[in-house]
Amino acid sequence: MGVELALNAGISVGESPLWMPEEKALYFTDIAGTTMNRFTPASGQHTQWQMPEKLCCFALRESGGFIAAMSSGFAFLDLDSGAIDYIVKTETEQPDNRLNDGRCDRQGRFWAGSMHEPRTKFDGALYRLGTDQNCNKMASDVMVSNGLAFSPDSKSMYWSDSRNNKIFAFDFDAETGTPSNRRLFYETSLEQGRPDGATVDAEGFYWSACFMGGRVLRIAPDGTLDREILMPVRNITMVCFGGDDLDTLYITTGNEGLTAAELAASPLAGSLFVTHPGVKGLLDPKYKG
Repeated sequence: MGVELALNAGISVGESPLWMPEEKALYFTDIAGTTMNRFTPASGQHTQWQMPEKLCCFALRESGGFIAAMSSGFAFLDLDSGAIDYIVKTETEQPDNRLNDGRCDRQGRFWAGSMHEPRTKFDGALYRLGTDQNCNKMASDVMVSNGLAFSPDSKSMYWSDSRNNKIFAFDFDAETGTPSNRRLFYETSLEQGRPDGATVDAEGFYWSACFMGGRVLRIAPDGTLDREILMPVRNITMVCFGGDDLDTLYITTGNEGLTAAELAASPLAGSLFVTHPGVKGLLDPKYKG
């Protein structure tokens, strides 16, 4: 399957790609670079906004602007004014932790997980920010929370621990926003790399970006591997569907931590890529709070 370069941006840690159909543009964050980014495919324009701390993931807000998981907590983000209004700080007693990957469920609640930055403790957790703006811990015991996604029928939730090479599945009660029956869904091999950010397509298959594996996996709802897309760079960070028909898969990557020799050997590390996998995705829900 052909993979094409969309934007050679030199992003440190590209994450949380989100297609905005109203603008026909892709938004994504550079976590280590502390920027919000917008890429408009039709013109090739790339715009950046500097953030005061790491912007780890985000979603559109139904009433306008964004809901964001900043490094230190949940906040409303307005790019036009530059305002960041914090709702709640998380894990203030754990200075080595920060928020990481997340997204909205189809009922309009926003979820984000945390990670242990030194990557030596399994004390990361998953938080749910309700539409009432109350924050609750919903799962725990991971080192690097990642790969959050919900099935099209909202009956399943997926969540990965990148450092542990495991993707978990849960039964999901959409009405209450409660996951249960945590179980192993898929475990990546050393060659495949670490399961990073993810999405679910319209057929209910789970797409996992593999950090240090140079590939994207499509995994069936029963946990079997459907296909692998090999990438021209090694550190793949997240995927999302976009385009007018939601049939374009956007793939973010990163170059953080690469040596000068590794960067010279992989000059497209940190770029944004696209492919057309022959299936369609779903629009990301908006936060209703």
